[in-house]
Amino acid sequence: MKSWLTSAEIADLALPGLPATDRGVRMLAEREDWARFSGLVRQRAGRGGGVEYHYRLLPIAARIAYLGPQAAQEEASAAAQALQAAPEPPAAATRASTLQLDARLAVLGALKDFTRASQLKQTLAISHFVDLYNLGRIERPDWAAQVLPRLSTRTVLRWLAASREGETDRLAVDRGAGRRGQGVLDAAFDGEIKTFAIAVHSLNDLYTATQIYGAVKGEFESRLRVAGLSLPGQRAFEIRLNAWKQEYAAGLLKMVDPDGFRNKMRVSGSFDFMAPHLNALWQIDASPVDAMCVDGRHHIYVCIDYWSRRIILFVSKTPRSEAVQLLMRKAILAWGVPDAVKTDNGSDFIARATVRLFARLQIEAIRSQAFSPWQKGVVERNIRTFQTDCARMLQGFVGHNVAQRKKIEGRKAFSQRLGQENAAFNVTMTGEELQRICDSWAEGLYAHHEHRGLKKMTPFAKAASSTHPIRTVDADALASLLMQAPKGDGYRTVGKKGILLDDFYYQPMGILPGERVFVTLDPADKGTIWLFADESMDRPLGRAVCAELAGIDPVELQAQRRAMQARMVEEQMADAKAMHRSKRVTDRTVLDHRMAEAAKLTGNLVAFPQRSEIHTTPALDTGIEIAAMRRGDAPSSRPLSDADARILAEIEAEAAEPAPKPSNVRALRDRETPQQRYRRWLGLHDRLEAGQPITPDEAAFYGGFANSPDKRALDGMFEEFGEAALL
Repeated sequence: MKSWLTSAEIADLALPGLPATDRGVRMLAEREDWARFSGLVRQRAGRGGGVEYHYRLLPIAARIAYLGPQAAQEEASAAAQALQAAPEPPAAATRASTLQLDARLAVLGALKDFTRASQLKQTLAISHFVDLYNLGRIERPDWAAQVLPRLSTRTVLRWLAASREGETDRLAVDRGAGRRGQGVLDAAFDGEIKTFAIAVHSLNDLYTATQIYGAVKGEFESRLRVAGLSLPGQRAFEIRLNAWKQEYAAGLLKMVDPDGFRNKMRVSGSFDFMAPHLNALWQIDASPVDAMCVDGRHHIYVCIDYWSRRIILFVSKTPRSEAVQLLMRKAILAWGVPDAVKTDNGSDFIARATVRLFARLQIEAIRSQAFSPWQKGVVERNIRTFQTDCARMLQGFVGHNVAQRKKIEGRKAFSQRLGQENAAFNVTMTGEELQRICDSWAEGLYAHHEHRGLKKMTPFAKAASSTHPIRTVDADALASLLMQAPKGDGYRTVGKKGILLDDFYYQPMGILPGERVFVTLDPADKGTIWLFADESMDRPLGRAVCAELAGIDPVELQAQRRAMQARMVEEQMADAKAMHRSKRVTDRTVLDHRMAEAAKLTGNLVAFPQRSEIHTTPALDTGIEIAAMRRGDAPSSRPLSDADARILAEIEAEAAEPAPKPSNVRALRDRETPQQRYRRWLGLHDRLEAGQPITPDEAAFYGGFANSPDKRALDGMFEEFGEAALL
């Protein structure tokens, strides 16, 4: 390929952006003064003479068409190669300085390629390169052209010198670094304006820059005026607000959209270490189907094997523990028993029936923390795949959100106004049909779709590549474990009439009244229930039958139970009755053993005598005398002497005489107070109530005081305050 072309040759090539005639090319060269690029223009050797032009003078589009795609790509990669060979920018470099560094290195790379292709000396090559760069004739990245729209020879020589000396850090220039962050909006009041604007935006991200600027103006304009400053205009504020939004992007997203922060920015990991092989970890979750059925909206339960990403779907009318158990039955029969199952804290996953099933199968149940859907992100993402792929193809599709549903309803309403039929919300699908569609989609489409997380393998191929042994279970045994327990905790106490369940009595055979058992319902026979020692169902106790529901004679069933009960009681107490007959156990057995034990403990113990003294009282002395007289050994009393008899007579005479009144005592009152008279009247009243006689004087006082004003006044006080009113 020729590097030098005449005007006629350029015209014959019919390159894009260039004239198609020799004269037109020569006029273009004259108009753009190609002759000033002395190193790229030369006299043509040979007959006829003329001028030849280097292909570097051609516009970029024409040059690419002339060189071909591969050569043009090699030319354009010169800037990229220069960037790859450049050292890392300094640690303290800003975004603007890094951008300047990359753009200048790209220009130096293009200069190097231009010099090599043109075979000019460096000074002349730089001069021509700068002129062509400013004319847009040099191939360079668009972003570099935006950063460096024009060049000068002096500037390029300075960059070239820095590059040769290995000081590329000098090319990282940020002329605004010294001023950035020092303006009024960033620095005034220690950055309070910036913080205020971020706080307002985080409160409601729908606020416009105009609204936030108004709030900032009302909050800080007067304070800025006092400080001798002025608030920048709205456009300047809008520019800084956009910069602040980028600076605080993570924090603002967490406050404004927590779910978006968890999905986009929250640090997350992988659960691959928990699922090293097939069936090591399953994840289960449920969601309403974005489609309607004739019997209402249903829920879809999704079980996904983390290692292979294969799924099993189960459709349920409502979220309940029975649906979880049926999903587990379906998955276990198809895949085998897993090592662990991870769910959330929904009521259907933490129900006692679900917990019992996991415990019976010895499956580790792992629950994610509340409001932490990312902890089971695989099944969450798979539910979204089902909704956006399978659910959109269903007839009763209602949209994934309110906005989509409104659009569908709008299409239907518009069609009705036009008198046309519209299939929007055309609900004809039943729950059974939805289950069949879900199974077909999971097995036929999803299972054979390549997954990026499986390194472009399909779930079907990934599961087929497993060499880990699968733990299988008997279908009938699994069905027995899935039998539902009645309402409550499933435990019932056997009574003398049997086990009461839903107003029916079930007669257990071989279980005595008073025993507490765990009950499960037989799904195939309403008249039969199965009994176990506890909810682990490790020890079965038999079954109980309801005569009314089973269609058998209740009298005969009761007679069978009564006979079995008598036989069990007899067998239970046979050894005890044998001990009674052998007199080994009698009414004195316990007493004899207790007395023998007491004698064994106290037989060798003798108490030492303690110090004592005789306690006596006049009554005890009299008692001693009486006891002696009763025994007949008491001494007879001797008669009193004359002196003793005289002293005794004087004492008795003094006791009979009335005591003289003291001469120094003077009465405080001459008359009784009303309270005293009221108290005396109460005493007489109590005597009369008791049937005791009173004197005539007392009767006269009693009758006269009963109708006196003093008594009437004191009656109310006595009723309210009692004896305190008479003090």
